[in-house]
Amino acid sequence: MLTKEDLSNQKFHTQEVESVMDALGTSHSGLTQTDVEARQAHYGKNALDEGKKKSIIVKFLEQFKDLMIIVLIIASVVSGLVGEWIDTAIIMAVVLINAVMGVVQESKAEQALEALKKMSAQSIRLKRDGKMVEVPTSEAVPGDLLYIEAGDLVPADGRLIESASLKSEESALTGESVPVEKHIDALEDAEAVIGDRKNMIYSGSSITYGRGVAVITSTGMQTEVGRIAEQLNSDMDSITPLQKKMAELSKILSIGVVLIAVLMFVVGVMRGQAWFDMFMTAISLAVAAIPEGLPAVITIVLSIGVQKMAKRNAIIRKLSAVETLGSTQIICSDKTGTLTQNKMTVTEIYTGLTSVSAEQADPSDEDVRAFIEAIALCNDSRKAADGTADPYMGDPTETALVIFGDKKNLQKEDLDKTYPRVGELPFDSGRKLMSTIHQTESGLRMTTKGAPDVLLARCTHYKEDSSVKPLTEEIRQQIVNANSAMASKALRVLAAAEKTIQSDPHSLKPDTDEHDLTFLGLVGMIDPPRPEAKAAVETCVRAGIQPIMITGDHKETAAAIAKELNILKEGDLIITGAELSAIPADEFDNHVDRYSVYARVSPEHKVRIVDAWQKKGKIVAMTGDGVNDAPAIRSADIGIGMGITGTDVSKGVSNMVLADDNFATIVTAVEEGRKIYANIRKSVQFLLTCNLGEIVTIFMGTMMGWNVLLPIHILWVNLVTDSLPALALGVEKAEDDVMDQPPRDSNASFFSEGVGHSILFRGVIQGLITLSAYWYGETHYDHEIAMTMAFATLGLIQLAHAMNTRSNDKSIFKIGLFSNRFMNGAILIATLLQVSIILIPGLNTMFRVTHLNLSQWGIVLAASLSIIPIVEVIKLVTHVLRKKQH
Repeated sequence: MLTKEDLSNQKFHTQEVESVMDALGTSHSGLTQTDVEARQAHYGKNALDEGKKKSIIVKFLEQFKDLMIIVLIIASVVSGLVGEWIDTAIIMAVVLINAVMGVVQESKAEQALEALKKMSAQSIRLKRDGKMVEVPTSEAVPGDLLYIEAGDLVPADGRLIESASLKSEESALTGESVPVEKHIDALEDAEAVIGDRKNMIYSGSSITYGRGVAVITSTGMQTEVGRIAEQLNSDMDSITPLQKKMAELSKILSIGVVLIAVLMFVVGVMRGQAWFDMFMTAISLAVAAIPEGLPAVITIVLSIGVQKMAKRNAIIRKLSAVETLGSTQIICSDKTGTLTQNKMTVTEIYTGLTSVSAEQADPSDEDVRAFIEAIALCNDSRKAADGTADPYMGDPTETALVIFGDKKNLQKEDLDKTYPRVGELPFDSGRKLMSTIHQTESGLRMTTKGAPDVLLARCTHYKEDSSVKPLTEEIRQQIVNANSAMASKALRVLAAAEKTIQSDPHSLKPDTDEHDLTFLGLVGMIDPPRPEAKAAVETCVRAGIQPIMITGDHKETAAAIAKELNILKEGDLIITGAELSAIPADEFDNHVDRYSVYARVSPEHKVRIVDAWQKKGKIVAMTGDGVNDAPAIRSADIGIGMGITGTDVSKGVSNMVLADDNFATIVTAVEEGRKIYANIRKSVQFLLTCNLGEIVTIFMGTMMGWNVLLPIHILWVNLVTDSLPALALGVEKAEDDVMDQPPRDSNASFFSEGVGHSILFRGVIQGLITLSAYWYGETHYDHEIAMTMAFATLGLIQLAHAMNTRSNDKSIFKIGLFSNRFMNGAILIATLLQVSIILIPGLNTMFRVTHLNLSQWGIVLAASLSIIPIVEVIKLVTHVLRKKQH
């Protein structure tokens, strides 16, 4: 019995059938029960290892890894130690709510993915002890003889020992959309890629045509699918651009808080103030400097975005992944099933020596009708049972021909009844032809379809204008040219012919009867682009995102699709996996931006492409549905799996899953990601501006010997008058030009583009206005009135400033003063709460504030609203200066 290592090192595709069976210790009667038991113990179950799922407790604890959360917890503990239990309770409530929301979102995503999982093959047919048995898929072992036929899912890797017109659809593993014709002959190329190993079948593929017998060579984690899954077992967590920015922000805030608090404490004590009073003031400053609501605001904004995206068929697995989409600069997209429909479709036919598109083909034309009848009759595709996802069963190429006939009102079911099949010569990969014999009113009619060059060589006549004419060399060359023209468009071309026969339909032989045929026409097919894919690609390009096509398909097919979608533009290069392997790593890393299409690539190539772009500092997204896409999906900054056609492996490693497999949904997600980042930035800008205003108020007030605000005042403002507008900013409508801007630089500072200057200037202005209100109250009334006026002004000026922050450069009057109904509601609720604290007896006692008269309220209102015209003037001046610079 071979060890697992020896088994994986075998090149079974290069060995003859008997050598393979000897190496695996099996025979044509199959394994004995004793052999099976020994091998199950040695090799294990035929199943992929499931990754360890995190428990609820682990998920919950992971929510506390953020530095800002840790600082908040420390602040709450300190507040408790000095007796401020209300502060402690409120801060801890915010932290816990943030953690719970994170856990709930992760759990929801897992449940959505579970719902997307498909049922895999439950049982398989094997020969053991000379008898056919049916066993669960998991019971298969290396050396078992596996019997397969059209419609079966392949449960393990195997070397074919018998093949009768067998075709296997391997797009989930290789990315090639056309089924592969299989044979049993040994191959010479030991390094042949999986897609070229035509004597092997692989786990995860499906049989579309014919039947066969294979000796199982690998099971479970030793299969090609298992090897890919093995690469994905390590932790896939990565830091997103937003998380990097928030980590930087947390460090800046934490260091700043400590330095300013220590400075205040030292200066205060040196000036003779009581150390406990100064310690409490320092705590007030710490509370003011840390935006307690920021983690909750970011989480809620992301959650709202996630819910919007879910309604549009994009399932986000982690909240932090949402905004990464917004910074995406490169989208490496699998072709099959992602940019294309993964469904062969007739696009062109050639009949009566004339080429027309599939749409233009007129079934009332006798030449066209005869051709469509032939390709529908000489066809083994059939209607599937009611209720199945795909209405047809059979080879995708044959199904495409039947669907084409259906669209032209020449249904195969009706044709089969009118011209019943009475004999056939099945397709054979050696002669590349298939023929069927049908009973007609005028006798027996043989229809033949197959490779154009082979079929044309057997034709002596052709059909034109409803007449049968001799096939001259000139006409033959015209047909050859038409075939070449279709092939140059990367179409898969088939030819059809017919003749009337007199002999017994059951005694026909290919060598003698598939001759003297009448040529009917050619049909060109391709797996076409999704209708919405071209517009989606255009939007990506307009948004400064470079789409890259990566496929296991052939170079010509990939080039044709890429040109149609405008992915392959003038000057761009296309490269195959073999050519890529020959390029040294350093050279490829330096020139990766030259290539926009990759054909015939392996999973290792895909990872290499993603890594090369990342080395250039790009944020890379990778879309795909197959097992072969999974390593690259995992390596990318944002991995996007397909929910319908996607394998469990590819969905399991992705950050986002498209429930509708629609490439256009990615563009929607990118737009939503950009909007979310912009809104989070506005929220952070607003919160930090407010917090800076509070710092300026407390710091300058303390330096001047004023006791302007208490810790509970700062905490109330942070959690109510700050947080509600910050949430409303999170749902601000995207600006019209959001997809006309280039992706933001992931290394750019969070405070770039004037945001840092804006925070600094507006924060200082808020602080000075608040101090002015306190000074007026202190000089005209008493300390209690002054503190209340400062508290009221600080809360209301922040609500007014929320309107300014809705756009950094556009006037609030241009975007609409009341166009964000959530902002209107947030300001109204926060204003009522702020005023209630001062007006309602009991509450004002708890917050240590007092009633204000009308004139005092007038001063507070005027001071609060003054921030709007001040910022409007700043926006106008900035706009004029920018225009002069340009």
